Amino acid sequence: MTVRAGRVAAPAAVALFVVIGIIGSEQRLSLSLVAGAVTVGTCILLVAASVRGWLLVAGLAVAAAGITVICNASSSNLGWFGMCVLAGWCVLRASTLHAIVLAAGIIVVQCVEWLVINDDAGGGAWAAGTTFTVIVCILTRRQGELIDQLRAAQAGLAERSRAEERNRIAGEMHDVIGHALTVSLLHVTSARLALDEDPDEARASLAEAERLGQQSLAEVRQAVGLLRADAARTTAPKPDAAQVPELIESFRRAGLDVSLEVEGDLGTLTAAAGLTVYRIVQEALTNIARHAPSARGLIRVQALPDQTRLTIEDDGGGRAAGGGDGTGVGVINMRERAEAAGGRLRAGPTRVGWQVEAVLPTTRREAG
Repeated sequence: MTVRAGRVAAPAAVALFVVIGIIGSEQRLSLSLVAGAVTVGTCILLVAASVRGWLLVAGLAVAAAGITVICNASSSNLGWFGMCVLAGWCVLRASTLHAIVLAAGIIVVQCVEWLVINDDAGGGAWAAGTTFTVIVCILTRRQGELIDQLRAAQAGLAERSRAEERNRIAGEMHDVIGHALTVSLLHVTSARLALDEDPDEARASLAEAERLGQQSLAEVRQAVGLLRADAARTTAPKPDAAQVPELIESFRRAGLDVSLEVEGDLGTLTAAAGLTVYRIVQEALTNIARHAPSARGLIRVQALPDQTRLTIEDDGGGRAAGGGDGTGVGVINMRERAEAAGGRLRAGPTRVGWQVEAVLPTTRREAG
């Protein structure tokens, strides 16, 4: 809008008021025509060359001089409106400093007309009008700048929200697929080893791998369903802390030596807190199964009144994180989940293996 005002509307308005001023001018017609031609021609050149800065101020000052010649000694001449247009044009196309300098020069001319050349209040009224125009245009430009900044901020927030959502879904996919593939491979390996000696055990292992694959597929569909507008109607409930014992049992069936100790009622945790607990335990066990499958693992979950504490440790020689420095994708995902829930997580080697420890603020479901 401001660009259109500066390039089209303002020069057209100046030309209009120049014509009106010539019609009501008390100067010789030839002088008024020359002054009008200079004014309009200067405005056209300023628009054509997209002039800005002090060069724009100089050009508008020339145009203002032409209007002054046309309307000189006649405060009732409506051509003085052209001065207001020039001042507003400068505000919208240049900086506030440039506009103030030009407006000050115009106001001085109008005050001289009032106090020296034509002793009536008309010049003072035109000076007040020019001042008002500058103030209004400055406020308008500032409002436009604030709107642009707001739009940029909204665009940035939208992009940040999309990035966070992508990261969240990527974390879900990593946890779901990583767990399913790791445990399924353990079952497939067990089936291969038992194929000749114990066909029944091999069939059981393959059946469990099949079950885990189907469960993983369902969870992947659920995670992808989060992107749908009708996700609330099409996705199943996410796992929570109450399903941790079932999760532990699935790893045991896959051959992992892991035990669970629970203190408190995990079913009272909220859905968000329960999902965080479940995913951290799931990822920690997946890392043990992937990097130290022969290790013994111990999971402690304490649902205390003021906090929920998770401890997952193994005796696999510090290899359960896939590199031993705590910077693997799985460890990063666990830490991000804990921090998103308002807690903290530490993962690192111990004297005999690896330990993951998370402390989360306790949030419980409302009774009833």
